[in-house]
Amino acid sequence: MNAKELFLKKVETIPEFILEEVWNFLQFLKAKYDKDKLEASLLGESSLEKDWLRLEEDEAWQDL
Repeated sequence: MNAKELFLKKVETIPEFILEEVWNFLQFLKAKYDKDKLEASLLGESSLEKDWLRLEEDEAWQDL
């Protein structure tokens, strides 16, 4: 069994009040992951900006 299958099997036996906490934690982890992903993309954007603003780049992409 993979982690998802094990998790879903275990969920069946967990009381509702604990499931609410698990749900909140999953939402937190997803938001944290999304935020980290956004921050990484913004960091990448700023490091590539110097290349994007070059005349050669404008010429290379003008036909698209």
